[in-house]
Amino acid sequence: MNEFGLRAKDATVSGLGLGNVAGAYWNLNVAELVEETLINGEGCLTDTGALAIDTGEFTGRSPKDKYVVYDTLTKDTIWWGDVNFKFDADKFDNLYNRVTAYLSGKEVYVRDCFACADLGYRLNVRVVTESPWANLFANNLFLRPTREEILSFKSEWTIIQAPGFKASPPIDGTRQHNFTILNFTRKIILIGGSAYTGEIKKGIFTLLNYILPQEKGVLSMHCSANIGKEGDTAIFFGLSGTGKTTLSADPKRGLIGDDEHGWADKTIFNFEGGCYAKCVDLSKEKEPEIFEAIKFGALLENIEFSGETNSVDYKNISKTENTRAAYPIHHIINAVEPSVGGIPKNIFLLTCDAYGILPPISKLTTGQAMYHFISGYTAKVAGTEVGVTEPTLTFSACFGKAFLPLHPTKYAELLGKKLKENKVNVWMVNTGWTGGPFGTGTRMKLAYTRALITAALNGSLDKVKFETMPVFGFNMPVSCPEVPAELLNPRNTWINKDAYDSKCSNLAAAFVKNFEQYAKEANKEILAAAPTVAVTA
Repeated sequence: MNEFGLRAKDATVSGLGLGNVAGAYWNLNVAELVEETLINGEGCLTDTGALAIDTGEFTGRSPKDKYVVYDTLTKDTIWWGDVNFKFDADKFDNLYNRVTAYLSGKEVYVRDCFACADLGYRLNVRVVTESPWANLFANNLFLRPTREEILSFKSEWTIIQAPGFKASPPIDGTRQHNFTILNFTRKIILIGGSAYTGEIKKGIFTLLNYILPQEKGVLSMHCSANIGKEGDTAIFFGLSGTGKTTLSADPKRGLIGDDEHGWADKTIFNFEGGCYAKCVDLSKEKEPEIFEAIKFGALLENIEFSGETNSVDYKNISKTENTRAAYPIHHIINAVEPSVGGIPKNIFLLTCDAYGILPPISKLTTGQAMYHFISGYTAKVAGTEVGVTEPTLTFSACFGKAFLPLHPTKYAELLGKKLKENKVNVWMVNTGWTGGPFGTGTRMKLAYTRALITAALNGSLDKVKFETMPVFGFNMPVSCPEVPAELLNPRNTWINKDAYDSKCSNLAAAFVKNFEQYAKEANKEILAAAPTVAVTA
């Protein structure tokens, strides 16, 4: 046990209602947490030294079982609905007492850590877990205090994760036996019934999405960010499958972070101190930075091995497609520490448009940026299911609807304000199809997408002419270094122009239909940026 490790009842633990635990391991180092996991028979080491564990029943988040306590603080501020479900304050208190009673007589693992790399916005978080490997996850994903900071640490928020506790819906008021509940008044996140560690990560993200925009004027963002040698910061928004991780991982640019950031008056800063990367089909050739990051200290979730070896088979998704690796950001060679950059010069909204309608790159006005930020569009390609041939439209507000405690327009208006104050370029980048939809056209070459982003970053696109895309109103460059000019206007890549026009109108109508749920709260500038939909008699 290291100099910080402590296995004893402690006044701080007692203050959480955990005075009757058998023991508490405090701030154990990586080696100790790995050793504890192995001794408990809860995991094993891979051939690269990473710790592999199974999260059990849940291998992903359970969004229908995530609640926010409804009280005087939250009743008029939370965006209540299909993302934020109300939970009674008295029932929370009772459930909290039941969870702490469950942990009585058990050993727990306690970690003091930070969220937000910018010292001006740092949040002190104490994480109490039932297993050592969940505590390793917290160590990897959050910012790690120095020795001096640990000795003077005072927590502001507390997370208690007790996956072994199963709630009783009739007694506890939950939908089923698992739950994640945020109590903004008591500053507690209570997790039970699920060992999936992503609930810890996204619980903190949700609370930062609540307090930073309202209390600090900081725009919280579900995005990746990197920085060039000249100090120019770039932000990448995008849903799963759009290339957010791949395109932000540039060996010529430093990685600020891969998932969650804040935009303050003078900085862009990572909320986290690590990465939680998807592992399905991972290879050294496809994702060399991530592949090399999975070494001793990293945590692998729900993977399978090749035969009787301890070599990971990343193609095997028999447990879940959501196999994950959690590792500290310094496992990435070109990571920037501290994970802070300046005000962005360029923002990229990434979409995988499987309909082949949107340009490979286009420049947006501030109004368009706000509108498409709220829309959060991509189109997922249909799988191998028999009879399914059409792509699936996907809209996720602010590219992270599941984690928004405030109405999406609150974030969009703050984005618009910062864009105007700082004169930032906003680009829509289509990493999807060209020359037709999925099944007819072809996928945009990664080399072309990288060339387009490079041209935006180095200012080459500032020197070319643009033309306006009908219906959506985007400004499209007519030329770009290392990219065939005929690709830049998507209509030109279709053999059947009438078919393109029809699909374009259909996609525009889908945007307008999706935006109806936000229209009442949106300002005139946002509403005016909607695509033009033809009205038929």
